[in-house]
Amino acid sequence: MSTLIVVNNPAKWPLQIPDVEVVAAKTYLTDPRYSELKGAKVFNLSRYYTYQSMGYYVSLLAEARGHRPMPDVNTIMNLRSLSMPRAESQDVEEETQHALKPLKGDEFTLSIYFGRNMAARYKRLALMLFNLFPAPFLRAQFVRESNWWSLTHIGTIPFSEVPEQHRPFLQQAAAEYLARPSRRPGKRQRMKYDLAVLFNEEEEHAPSNERAIKRFADAAWDLGINTEVIDKSDYGRLAEFDALFIR
Repeated sequence: MSTLIVVNNPAKWPLQIPDVEVVAAKTYLTDPRYSELKGAKVFNLSRYYTYQSMGYYVSLLAEARGHRPMPDVNTIMNLRSLSMPRAESQDVEEETQHALKPLKGDEFTLSIYFGRNMAARYKRLALMLFNLFPAPFLRAQFVRESNWWSLTHIGTIPFSEVPEQHRPFLQQAAAEYLARPSRRPGKRQRMKYDLAVLFNEEEEHAPSNERAIKRFADAAWDLGINTEVIDKSDYGRLAEFDALFIR
């Protein structure tokens, strides 16, 4: 399975990430070779995602080809409207108050690179926002009024706007996120599909236990299906998988 990073100009992309192909947005859109790839992961780092922009069409065409773009078109539209489900919105508000309470000022900017922030204090908030708006690079703006922090804007940012001092961390976050861990040591054959198994080991009456999940994973492996157990904190990674199995 191919992993692509799509940028406006590959010559200006300085990061070296193993087993990842960097391709120009125009090339991805027009070169027939990319239309023939099966199930490719496409990390769309185009400069803009506005309607009918190059970045918008990269994600749109990736979906049409059966690829897995990040961000997908739904995320692009949600970012434009700052749309999030009510339950998740309440969770984000609670974490926002908790994480930002110690700050002295009334404005705060949070940079999120593949779901991570450089400061451990904002780890959970960064992951929650990434799960709601799965995009490689995000920047969230918060304002405090009457002792209450509010998310006023969240959007994608191009690589050119990533501060120089953030780039080593960004490369580490990208490499770790894009790495595909070997789930069956010693077996090197490529799997046809990737399946996410949503499992809460703390659920009292869960329909499956860890032993059953392992047996399921072994059986899936024999059929050419790679499985990975995830939990609700991995929502932003769903685009990486071909299917989701809820246990």
